[in-house]
Amino acid sequence: MIWNTVIGAGGKWSGRISRGKLLRFTALEAGANVSLMLYNALDLTERYNMPDSLKAQYTSHLTTGHTLMSDNGRVLASIVQDDLGWHDTISGYTSRKLTDAKYGNTTYQELRNEWLRSGQENFAVELTRNGLSLRDMMPNVNLFAKVFCEENGTMHYAQDHCPAGATVTVRTEMDVLLVLSNTPNPLDPRTDYPSVPVRIEVLQAEPVDEQDICLNHRPENRRAFENTWSYYALI
Repeated sequence: MIWNTVIGAGGKWSGRISRGKLLRFTALEAGANVSLMLYNALDLTERYNMPDSLKAQYTSHLTTGHTLMSDNGRVLASIVQDDLGWHDTISGYTSRKLTDAKYGNTTYQELRNEWLRSGQENFAVELTRNGLSLRDMMPNVNLFAKVFCEENGTMHYAQDHCPAGATVTVRTEMDVLLVLSNTPNPLDPRTDYPSVPVRIEVLQAEPVDEQDICLNHRPENRRAFENTWSYYALI
């Protein structure tokens, strides 16, 4: 293991992580939701592209074998292990207005570190710390959460999807800026602020080989990997 930390309920974190690393996320209690944004650490104008990632892989959610593609057709990261089989890509993150309406008004002045944070505010703080701004907010991935749609478009949140101890492991294929917010899924119906601690561990990854599940998941994946390898060959 290279490094690890625990993000507490309502917490946030950001950091630059080089390519070829494993990021193992573990839900320390049931019902976790960690919102994730991902950028190219060498060029912050390049970032995770939700529409391209989903349409290229014929899916609405992410699991083992899937990649998080950038808006330049490269692979920022790929999912190499997953206990749950489904991570939400479509429901977004919480706002201050939604958090107050669902869980009651709280302020830092009143409660200090016990106040209830929103995903929007957490992301805004971490983006600013890394030289970005509100203009750089984008669609996110909600690890550990399952949200699915009926044919009429009604969205549903699966409450018992994530047990304590569930893990998902993401491999970095590029040098990335990772931005995290441990805040509730916007569609979580629970009325008590549902955020639980999540451990993050960084480990060294094995090189990608020809049998790699993410490389071979779809032809579009292979092309994105080839674009990524060409990018680094020319740097």
